[in-house]
Amino acid sequence: MSAATAASAAGVRSDARISPRAHLRHTGALVRRNLLWIRQDPESMFDAVLFPVVFTLLFVFVFGGSIGQALGGGQEAYVQYIVPGLMAMMGMNMAQGVGTGFNQDFHTGVMDRFRSLPIGRGSVLFAKISVELVRMLIATSILLVVGVLVGFDITNWPGLFAAVGLSTVFGSALMWIFLTLGVVMKNAQSVQAMGFLVLMPLQFGSSIFAPTQSMPGWLQNFTEYNPLSALADSARGLMVGGPVAHDLWMVLAWSVGITAVMAPVAIHKFRTKT
Repeated sequence: MSAATAASAAGVRSDARISPRAHLRHTGALVRRNLLWIRQDPESMFDAVLFPVVFTLLFVFVFGGSIGQALGGGQEAYVQYIVPGLMAMMGMNMAQGVGTGFNQDFHTGVMDRFRSLPIGRGSVLFAKISVELVRMLIATSILLVVGVLVGFDITNWPGLFAAVGLSTVFGSALMWIFLTLGVVMKNAQSVQAMGFLVLMPLQFGSSIFAPTQSMPGWLQNFTEYNPLSALADSARGLMVGGPVAHDLWMVLAWSVGITAVMAPVAIHKFRTKT
């Protein structure tokens, strides 16, 4: 039996003997370790800082005039439409980064060290998600600041915070999918490619960037059940007004379902990876 296999088997046995309080302590220590690593490598924050700036400016000033007219206004109307939509997009892009970073940690030996320690295996994954949620909140804050600078009007602060919370809940659910991919895929490029194949249809086959009324009927049917459409529409309803209940419950149902299925899978794959 190889050293990695032996360590993995020992980890599976010891994990069951770790108390919930110890799991929390381990998670907190790993969160601190990951935050310190970001402090030492500020370049790892480039995507969280630059993504909201680039995409907000790109969509507002390139597509804002034409799509804004379709919305019955101009660029100002499109700003009110696109900023809540980009909040929905933020969670997916941050989630993809979780998978690629997690996969790279296996190749650098970091995960071998973690799995050789007497710590809860789930703590490693929960710490990773916690830190990525911090990055996601930073990216969302930057998005909102840039949005205000280009004309986004915040009129409902409680709705704004509710939309940020909803986006965070859905983003954390997606991270379990990409953590699983990070464990089972051979390299970070494979995780990125798989994420691209999943993200692109979901993002552009949704109401994030434009209303769906002009789309073909079959695509409208797809967008109706697309969780990103529900997240974008519920964020708009909370932030700028409009119907919320149906889309809100759909997002929560997707989030609970994805987490309930993928979290145990991700933890099991991590525990048993050789």
